[in-house]
Amino acid sequence: MENFILYEEIGRGSKTIVYKGRRKGTINFVAILCTDKCKRPEITNWVRLTHEIKHKNIVTFHEWYETSNHLWLVVELCTGGSLKTVIAQDENLPEDVVRQFGIDLISGLHHLHKLGILFCDISPRKILLEGPGTLKFSNFCLAKVEGENLEEFFALVAAEEGGGDNGENVLKKSMKSRVKGSPVYTAPEVVRGADFSISSDLWSLGCLLYEMFSGKPPFFSESISELTEKILCEDPLPPIPKDSSRPKASSDFINLLDGLLQRDPQKRLTWTRLLQHSFWKKAFAGADQESSVEDLTLSRNTMECSGPQDSKELLQNSQSRQAKGHKSGQPLGHSFRLENPTEFRPKSTLEGQLNESMFLLSSRPTPRTSTAVEVSPGEDMTHCSPQKTSPLTKITSGHLSQQDLESQMRELIYMDSDLVVTPIIDNPKIMKQPPVKFDAKILHLPTYSVDKLLFLKDQDWNDFLQQVCSQIDSTEKSMGASRAKLNLLCYLCVVAGHQEVATRLLHSPLFQLLIQHLRIAPNWDIRAKVARVIGLLASHTTELQENTPVVEAIVLLTELIRENFRNSKLKQCLLPTLGELIYLVATQEEKKKNPRECWAVPLAAYTVLMRCLREGEERVVNHMAAKIIENVCTTFSAQAQGFITGEIGPILWYLFRHSTADSLRITAVSALCRITRHSPTAFQNVIEKVGLNSVINSLASAICKVQQYMLTLFTAMLSCGIHLQRLIQEKGFVSTIIRLLDSPSTCIRAKAFLVLLYILIYNREMLLLSCQARLVMYIERDSRKTTPGKEQQSGNEYLSKCLDLLICHIVQELPRILGDILNSLANVSGRKHPSTVQVKQLKMCLPLMPIVLHLVTSQVFRPQVVTEEFLFSYGTILSHIKSVDSGETNIDGAIGLTASEEFIKITLSAFEAIIQYPILLKDYRSTVVDYILPPLVSLVQSQNVEWRLFSLRLLSETTSLLVNQEFGDGKEKASVDSDSNLLALIRDVLLPQYEHILVEPDPVPAYALKLLVAMTEHNPTFTRLVEESKLIPLIFEVTLEHQESILGNTMQSVIALLSNLVACKNSNMELLYEQGKCLIELLSDQVLPIHFFILYSMESRKKNQIDTIKNDKEDITTNPTEVQTTITEYYKHLYTNKLENLEEMDKFLDIYTLPRLNQEEVESLNRTTPGSEIEAIINSLPTKSPGQDEFTAEFYQRYKEELLPFLQKLFQ
Repeated sequence: MENFILYEEIGRGSKTIVYKGRRKGTINFVAILCTDKCKRPEITNWVRLTHEIKHKNIVTFHEWYETSNHLWLVVELCTGGSLKTVIAQDENLPEDVVRQFGIDLISGLHHLHKLGILFCDISPRKILLEGPGTLKFSNFCLAKVEGENLEEFFALVAAEEGGGDNGENVLKKSMKSRVKGSPVYTAPEVVRGADFSISSDLWSLGCLLYEMFSGKPPFFSESISELTEKILCEDPLPPIPKDSSRPKASSDFINLLDGLLQRDPQKRLTWTRLLQHSFWKKAFAGADQESSVEDLTLSRNTMECSGPQDSKELLQNSQSRQAKGHKSGQPLGHSFRLENPTEFRPKSTLEGQLNESMFLLSSRPTPRTSTAVEVSPGEDMTHCSPQKTSPLTKITSGHLSQQDLESQMRELIYMDSDLVVTPIIDNPKIMKQPPVKFDAKILHLPTYSVDKLLFLKDQDWNDFLQQVCSQIDSTEKSMGASRAKLNLLCYLCVVAGHQEVATRLLHSPLFQLLIQHLRIAPNWDIRAKVARVIGLLASHTTELQENTPVVEAIVLLTELIRENFRNSKLKQCLLPTLGELIYLVATQEEKKKNPRECWAVPLAAYTVLMRCLREGEERVVNHMAAKIIENVCTTFSAQAQGFITGEIGPILWYLFRHSTADSLRITAVSALCRITRHSPTAFQNVIEKVGLNSVINSLASAICKVQQYMLTLFTAMLSCGIHLQRLIQEKGFVSTIIRLLDSPSTCIRAKAFLVLLYILIYNREMLLLSCQARLVMYIERDSRKTTPGKEQQSGNEYLSKCLDLLICHIVQELPRILGDILNSLANVSGRKHPSTVQVKQLKMCLPLMPIVLHLVTSQVFRPQVVTEEFLFSYGTILSHIKSVDSGETNIDGAIGLTASEEFIKITLSAFEAIIQYPILLKDYRSTVVDYILPPLVSLVQSQNVEWRLFSLRLLSETTSLLVNQEFGDGKEKASVDSDSNLLALIRDVLLPQYEHILVEPDPVPAYALKLLVAMTEHNPTFTRLVEESKLIPLIFEVTLEHQESILGNTMQSVIALLSNLVACKNSNMELLYEQGKCLIELLSDQVLPIHFFILYSMESRKKNQIDTIKNDKEDITTNPTEVQTTITEYYKHLYTNKLENLEEMDKFLDIYTLPRLNQEEVESLNRTTPGSEIEAIINSLPTKSPGQDEFTAEFYQRYKEELLPFLQKLFQ
């Protein structure tokens, strides 16, 4: 089986990741969904409905695979995002666009209905756009065959995965919530409980058309009940575009919506009437007859109430479909039958090994994404191109408002692991309890197991309860009676550990009886055991009725603890039960959302618990009280509010700082964290009492949980603005947070990123400190995508969200930083003595320039920050630097000479980093040429040697990259314009300086010549400019000065430049010949590079033997004698033992190219030299000169082998 290459992640959800991918060995790009196996029913449903559908308005399914941890779905890649994104961006669409999009929607939906498939959950999130703007239906997780029961199908698939028929009935119940789509687009009859139909899909289509035009659906409310009432009872208002300047809806469009949004499905438009509607302007003229089948089906759905088909019969083996020759366009309602669902399976890896290696990550760095994409009801499976503005690029493309950013940050302050609840009673971390045992022999009632109790009939259950109550209520006071009662209570402790049994017992008369005996039991052994039974019942019950006397139990326990407060053992028995009862009431009140007077916890209970926290109590009692506060304050309830006092924060902090047991320290800081969730002033009171430094130092704790809770506390405080100015200015605090990014805990790193984000929002200068402390490195490390196949843990998802927001903010902050730098420079432009205010502004803004360098050298930030606006701002900064360098502006006195030079160096280094990635220059070529190169050219004249060299090097490398780039369709004109501007810039400003540049010490001439090489190689016009500038003699002078280093960059550039000049048809060969001749005469006995001898030989031959060397087309001669003479001249200067000449010879073919003849010129030659003669000429050359070693002989032999094919092609 072929593997796939995964590129960037283009979508993410809690259970699903969507990648842009490619099949190895092809150039076909696809979307690849990596989904947890718990989504098997949804994915199986998608595959079985679409795996043979081929339609231009339906996302094409390719194949699917199963690996050890995931299902992989390979589908068509749509690069335009979702319809939801388009509506969100444009707010509303013109009617013509609605018509165009509607035609696509109707074409796709009509095709589905012809196949017998109902989409059931039409919403803009499930409609994707292909590049040209074609709409396509995607995410068929909730679609189904007409008339089938989707819940049964889901349960059947899940049962086959889990095995067993008993589980199938349970699964059917759990599937009910999974098959519900978005209620906003649900038809009224479906809301009432009817099944989905063709008519209900058409209602959803009407809602979609309405939303496209008006920007909002016809019915919407945050409340489900209110939304339901609107759908069932109200008529939609006429659609009005959000943009008042746009035309109102036409009468045809309003009539179409009226027909689709009829609450009575019998009055709703049928397919025939819909396709013939005048709004479409006869776009479906040929589809009228095809719609007759759908109208019959629609009539059947609206007039009859047929029973659902058996889901087991609606699964169909894809192999049998292919065998029957099924064709797209035939109804599919009968074609999904499958006797055994296991037959319909995804492909697995080779030889059945379930591994993830078939999906390989591309080595190319991938940008982060920020939107959840999940295969689940109510969520869409969208994927879109990162080049398009979409939900996936909302954060990373810099369009997240400050309000939205802070709103998303507040949602991330607390994560699931911050609010984990563990039992108060029988918690081994507080106090280890001996195991509960009972003796069945002396239990005077049936010893029912938990399973048996669950299935007792009502009469048997009542009999059982009566026996239990009778024994507990026994007044016998003998030792045996007491032991029997304790034995019975131990039995109740055992069965109370099951949720259903505990719930039934709590709501039975037994609970009232237990409260009575807690008050009147003759000894504390029985009371303690009764309290334990009550606590276990409260801990495990799942529902609380209002008439259950839990508050009575709370009052009694409070009184017992208060009356016996000095009895530590007694408190240890009663506190867990009191805590479990208060937590039970709090959870039930939170669930019901409205406070209940019957559940009001007395103030005395809070007072007792606060006393149990104080110094001097046993640590077990402290721990129990802290655990109660921790659990209760996890809820949003009136009970949690009772713990919020001015002293609760410092008390918990004292426990945290002075306890020796790690478990108590964690519980104390966790309780403080959850109280701060309700009232941030609790943590503020701690800081004010113990000092900020002491609190910050606690972040250095070796306990990961403590670090996690402390970070949560700081984030909560920053979000409320408490101690904000003090914290954001505290460098030690920022450094401590950044050190936590080394933590192995994903949660701690995520929260550290979130705290930093809050700091950076309010203090931009801390971004520089953070970058210097390797923040960008930490971001890059955690931005790397998890290898597909590894389980995506909740911590990773949380980290991804925090990181995305931080990246978003930094990307959005960079233009503001550049803007401040530009303003500060603009204010002092042309001034020799800046004012005090201007000096202060320069000192504040210019030192932030290193941030730019940190970001453009990061693979995470570079693609997002290097934009046209960025390059324009950068070019403007360079213009100010030119002014500073020329002396027009003076900033040295304001910030100091060292700081000024550092600012210029970092600015130039930033552009040096950018040009390492030519694609960035290609995208913004005109901006670079128009705004960045001119100041660079000016800096080449700088009096500062370092800036002059740096600028020339940047200019040389940038020019080489620009002239070597190719452009696709539509960009040629822009390329021609920028080339013209570049040529004019070099001609008018730079070339006049070359007389001085070429005589400077190395490496200045090398960079200057490299620029000329690039220009002459790709722009023949530039050759004439070089000659007109009288640079040829200077170039040969450079050769003289560098004759001893023929392998250096300068000489190589000279050779390449002369090669380009010779190859140009318009070159002045006479000038080149004269300069070359003079050079050889001057150096006579010295060894020159082979390339100049070749040049001299060619030109000498052309000048002195013109009649015999040239043919009528002025090309190289075909005379064998002359060929031999030429080759001899090539080689005669190489008879030396110097290795440099051999190495130069090795580079010959790569640097200098003999003139070639085209086919027409070859055919016109008078005489063709046979290949045998050519070979004889070459073989006659010496293979080894006197005194040369074997290396030289091999070199000659290889050189012959390289030259021979060329000559044969030239002359044969």
